[in-house]
Amino acid sequence: MELNMYQVDAFAKEVFQGNPAAVVPLQDWTPDESLLQAIAAENNLSETAFFVDRGDYFHLRWFTPAAEVRLCGHATLASAHVLFDEMNYDRDEILFRTLGGDLRVNRSGDSYSMDFPTDPPEPIDSHPLIEEALGFKPRLTYKGTDDYLALIDSEEQLLALDPDPLPITKLKARGLVVTAPGAHTDIASRCFYPALKIQEDPVTGSAHTMLAPFWLEQLGRTTFSAVQGKGRRGHLQCSLLDDRVVLTGQAVTYLHGTIHL
Repeated sequence: MELNMYQVDAFAKEVFQGNPAAVVPLQDWTPDESLLQAIAAENNLSETAFFVDRGDYFHLRWFTPAAEVRLCGHATLASAHVLFDEMNYDRDEILFRTLGGDLRVNRSGDSYSMDFPTDPPEPIDSHPLIEEALGFKPRLTYKGTDDYLALIDSEEQLLALDPDPLPITKLKARGLVVTAPGAHTDIASRCFYPALKIQEDPVTGSAHTMLAPFWLEQLGRTTFSAVQGKGRRGHLQCSLLDDRVVLTGQAVTYLHGTIHL
């Protein structure tokens, strides 16, 4: 068996920026889940996406090196980029059906806009494991469907963070998102998922389904710019409409290869 695979830098204007994702188009789901998981582990990227063309929509699944996940933004963006730019998809909009629901992606010029459901987080008391991981008590602590969220004072403080991964793995959640007001964007964040064998994810679209409604309350605005990451960073725009958020960013192809099985 031979499978085509693309590696795409998502939420990036040029290679070596944003968040890399592998994308593997499939004819059907003949490769079983254990094989899909093995491919993702071999790639050792934060996400490997697999999709099957169903005619009116694409069935899309995402795997970290450790597990299948419910929702992933950057690998959805990467999959849309592969369809539009590499496979000459000729419609205006792509519909993906996923564990996280139906997701639509549109292209405008060199940007892609993804329509995702929001995940408004709930305020909670400060969590001792989060305080242990960060080494201090954050200003605010929230909990979304998948992640915990901690608000700290500044992007300077955010970039200086070197959290202890062990307490984060003990949280009953996918991971920890830490956010602050941006120095050159409206908001900034970093995302840590050591339980999924991802010490830090450079740019996490799904985290912004939680960050967007959180910052709506803080800023009183429905549209804002965002940056995520430390050394390897990515940029996106967030626009809220009712219970949906549109995440807009760019993507570039880094490589195209063949998997031999």
